[in-house]
Amino acid sequence: MTEQSELVHLRRCVQLASEALAAGHQPFGSVLVGGDGTVLAEDHNRVGGGDATQHPEFALARWAAAHLTPEERRAATVYTSSEHCTMCAAAHGWVGLGRISYASSSEQLMGWLGEWGAEKPPVTILPVHRVVPGIVVEGPAPELEEEIRGLFRRMLDGE
Repeated sequence: MTEQSELVHLRRCVQLASEALAAGHQPFGSVLVGGDGTVLAEDHNRVGGGDATQHPEFALARWAAAHLTPEERRAATVYTSSEHCTMCAAAHGWVGLGRISYASSSEQLMGWLGEWGAEKPPVTILPVHRVVPGIVVEGPAPELEEEIRGLFRRMLDGE
């Protein structure tokens, strides 16, 4: 993939995160892309109904397990607006998906939340490579940092 196509997919993730926020969910969005560059599936966070496990990365891992061969899963890339949480990283690893490319890191997100005095997550947030050793992980994308930061600020402000 070219750097330009990487950014196109990451921008779509940010758009999905914005859609999630507009629908009353937390601002996270993800896109699953096959080894040939074809968009296979996409989703956004759906935790607004009270089920805190309704993350897009987890949904894409389940979709991949049901629809792709092990070889297709290994060749795929998950693009996401923010680095996978521990739960989603584990699902990614168990399903055998390939690389991850994220627009903002969990370290950035935790820094923003701390800066704003927001409540900490109920689980320890770890970098993906600590949960899934050997996985190829790329990010963050500095071009998208302010947009993502703004989505989380809006979430905390109740917008």
